[in-house]
Amino acid sequence: MVSYASGPSDVPLLGETIGANLARTVATFGDREALVDVSSGRRWTYTQFDAAVDDVARGLLARGIAKGDRVGIWAPNCAEWVIVQYATARIGAILVNVNPAYRTHELDYVVRQSGMRLLVSAVTFKTSDYRSMIAEIGFRETVFIGTPDWDSLIADGGGQDLGTRDATLSFDDPINIQYTSGTTGFPKGATLSHHNILNNGYFVGELVGYTEQDRICIPVPLYHCFGMVMGNLAATSHGATMVLPAPGFDPAATLRAVADERCTSLYGVPTMFIAELGLPDFGAYDLTSLRTGIMAGSPCPVEVMKRVVAEMNMSEVAICYGMTETSPVSTMTRRDDGLERRTGTVGRVLPHLESKVVDPATGLVAEHGEPGELCTRGYSVMLGYWDQPEATAEAIDAARWMHTGDLATMDADGYVNIVGRIKDLVIRGGENVYPREVEEFLYTHPDVVDVQVIGVPDEKYGEELMAWVVLRPGAEPLTAQRVREFCAGRLAHFKVPRYVHVVDGFPMTVTGKVRKVEMREQAVDILKNA
Repeated sequence: MVSYASGPSDVPLLGETIGANLARTVATFGDREALVDVSSGRRWTYTQFDAAVDDVARGLLARGIAKGDRVGIWAPNCAEWVIVQYATARIGAILVNVNPAYRTHELDYVVRQSGMRLLVSAVTFKTSDYRSMIAEIGFRETVFIGTPDWDSLIADGGGQDLGTRDATLSFDDPINIQYTSGTTGFPKGATLSHHNILNNGYFVGELVGYTEQDRICIPVPLYHCFGMVMGNLAATSHGATMVLPAPGFDPAATLRAVADERCTSLYGVPTMFIAELGLPDFGAYDLTSLRTGIMAGSPCPVEVMKRVVAEMNMSEVAICYGMTETSPVSTMTRRDDGLERRTGTVGRVLPHLESKVVDPATGLVAEHGEPGELCTRGYSVMLGYWDQPEATAEAIDAARWMHTGDLATMDADGYVNIVGRIKDLVIRGGENVYPREVEEFLYTHPDVVDVQVIGVPDEKYGEELMAWVVLRPGAEPLTAQRVREFCAGRLAHFKVPRYVHVVDGFPMTVTGKVRKVEMREQAVDILKNA
């Protein structure tokens, strides 16, 4: 049997804009809480949230923002970020998500590449002085959150008619541009429609069983799909509550928000859950309200997942896999999946989507269990990269399959396991080594808290393995010899790392993806100087 699966469903796709969907939720759940911004102490019911969204939407109309105009948002997690997300969708403007960690060079690129008309920005965050960076690139059309600028935006919209704009909107219109992490070359702007992201958020919410009773703690960045789609749109399409624990990730603030707000769901990339579980006073937080959540963004270590289920009360926690270009989720575990499925796979294809695993060399569909490139097709595949038709054609083939660049296997039941990136595959002396497999084994070492495995150049074998490890506090230094002894008789000799590098953490993108390209560059320098 070949590695192909489709997602049949009795639940139809939502054929409406984000604004229309929000209006239906407000009509049904108007008195229920929509948004809690913990750090500022502010709260909105759905009726209040809808009014705040319309105020900003009218303000944007008054500033001359037309359908299809690009409006940027450059800020950490805050209520205004969420309001701007829905306000731009309300009037058919295209929201451009700007990474809060960007500096002037990257900001200038995104402003120019997207053709941005207006930017909504925080004044500062951490070490970033946004106001001075915006001035440095000479961009004038800016509204600063928490200043008279913001008040003026709302005041300006007094007489604007939103109904006239409604009549011009289609759910297939582009509504969002998200720039990829840019681990190689300049970032590309994945362009997503109402249909893309509303349905993806909705079906993610369906699969974790969201209702108006749920309260979702969202410590992941809103500027990424994890926050604004899997978090916000999953919530608003079900009448659930969005809870923002802090502007940036803070493990203690996150668990405090879960406890104080009685959250039923918690999101995070694996490193976030590791940080939360590692808090000295972890046991002091009341997490009994939790039942579910999502771990995604990078491969989820089995041992970490088991602790999340056992110690955080998240018995229904899901693993999601996807990429920005697919809105983002393509595969996901289900609530009734056993622990083995929910710790050893990234689930199976979502409703209304298709997945297949193909031989990268031939393009033919692989047999069950055979590794190959994972491809996705369906409503979630982006419209394309903004103003980059050649890059779009490289990613999406003539049959509308999105090529993910991820190596995966699929079993007879359609469950997918990610074994690495095509570019991460290590070929040691002619043997293919999938770093993910070695990482999962090394996680079972009692002193290892986190681990990443990369390939480094080697004259004899072409490539050798190097393990970067984060050790538990108080552990003895982990040498290559100790790792070899641990692996002896349990892992094939060619999969045993030759080098071990002990670190406090890994170079990461802001979305929690490990930058293995940067690790390899550092590793080459380390070995040269050894």
